[in-house]
Amino acid sequence: MVTRVRPYGREASIVDGLSEGVAASLRAQVIADCTAAELTVIDVVPAASTLVVTHRERDGELVRRVLGALHVSSTAVNVRHEDLVEIPVRYDGDDLTEVATACSLSIEQVIALHSNADYQVAFCGFAPGFAYLTGLPKELRLARRSSPRPRVAAGSVAIAADYSAVYPRESPGGWHLIGSTTTSLWDTHRDPPALLQPGTRVRFVSVS
Repeated sequence: MVTRVRPYGREASIVDGLSEGVAASLRAQVIADCTAAELTVIDVVPAASTLVVTHRERDGELVRRVLGALHVSSTAVNVRHEDLVEIPVRYDGDDLTEVATACSLSIEQVIALHSNADYQVAFCGFAPGFAYLTGLPKELRLARRSSPRPRVAAGSVAIAADYSAVYPRESPGGWHLIGSTTTSLWDTHRDPPALLQPGTRVRFVSVS
């Protein structure tokens, strides 16, 4: 795996060329290594194949040395068992029947595949609390909808491409809606506000 460390503006550095899932698993290691080196890290933000570290401008070169010394394996580091979050889901989404047809599956098979999979938060984005979950079974992988909805309800459970996700609040969206949950993904009175953090393991539990 080819990786590269470089400046990302004056107060950030970026590691790119990472394999899927690796960025999230490196977040804790980056924070620990920078803390050990007495470097102030403002934030560590994983994405699909990159990791961005924001820091003081004067620490840039030292932070990049730490990043260059990271042990980057081709697969994500195992996450602690206690980082598992279970999300109850009613499989009542507007696109459930359409998804089953497109995947040549029954509705029951779609539900079984989605709820029996093990997911992990690869990165967060799009909206506060929106987590991109890897681990979607290949049988359920569909391109985004050709026509996005102007309004998707908060708590909608959806799939698109290689990911599954839960919409934390009402917003536009182009993913396929297969279910809903009452679990709050974003709460400003909670610390941290986001229920799902990069690296967190997730299971969807089917409820009636």
